[in-house]
Amino acid sequence: MDVGITLPGFGHDAVEHAQHAEGLGFESVWHGDHLIPVSPFLDATLVLATVAATTTRIKLGFGVMVLPLRPVAWAAKQVATLQHLSGGRVLLGVGSGGDVHGEAAWRAVDVPFAERGRRTDASLAVLPPLVRGETASVHGTPVTLSPPAPMPPVLIGGGGAAALRRAARFGDHWYPAFLPLRAVAAGVARLEELATTHSRPRVGVTVGVSVALGAVANSVVEHRIRSMTDYGLTEEQAREVVVTGSAEQARDHFARLAEAGADRIVAMPFTDDRFRQAELVAEATQT
Repeated sequence: MDVGITLPGFGHDAVEHAQHAEGLGFESVWHGDHLIPVSPFLDATLVLATVAATTTRIKLGFGVMVLPLRPVAWAAKQVATLQHLSGGRVLLGVGSGGDVHGEAAWRAVDVPFAERGRRTDASLAVLPPLVRGETASVHGTPVTLSPPAPMPPVLIGGGGAAALRRAARFGDHWYPAFLPLRAVAAGVARLEELATTHSRPRVGVTVGVSVALGAVANSVVEHRIRSMTDYGLTEEQAREVVVTGSAEQARDHFARLAEAGADRIVAMPFTDDRFRQAELVAEATQT
């Protein structure tokens, strides 16, 4: 199973964290994306471009790009550029924007909040040919971008029915976060059904996992659990999916995710000792 880890949402040390993760053997680093999120993020495209210039091997993941907030041609240009700068290391997580972040960003870019799902699907339909330099129709206008680039793998964010349908139709991976093991297994089963409908292979599964390993104050964990209820989880579900304790306990949890069908996990540390968390996650995932 591949293992990635998220970068800090803001600050000047993304490069140090990415280089540290690369040195520890992580497959990928990930950065969140939104225009006006509930927690501050730097712009994902610029962060990942900076990381691309200062690393050599590690893959660069959007976790996830809120595609309908951007004109699709611009998004395609950004993705293609990052593929060039990184030597083809992009993992393109895509989402339609969660309710938790509200409507302010959508009003700011004059996109109706209620249309975000439809616009996501429409963008995903034309994004691959645009990135590859092929002519695609965008709002009735033929558009050809250059220079072309290989289309990166698309990971469809979200844990609900719409995300599963979107992943089966457009994606290479389904990318939920904070899901209990039984929900991951149920999602994998549903993807098997949908693969038949769309005459495509069953897509892979990447799971985002909230982690705080080692000696962590109980108050920090409790604060994280309360914040996760904003994403639609009950307190009981949040306690089930937060991974705490030793590296050995984390290894057991990650193994159960693999048994449920996960091909990749993305560790999402929520404590201040992020360098140490990366080391503990690396220890937990060593075979």
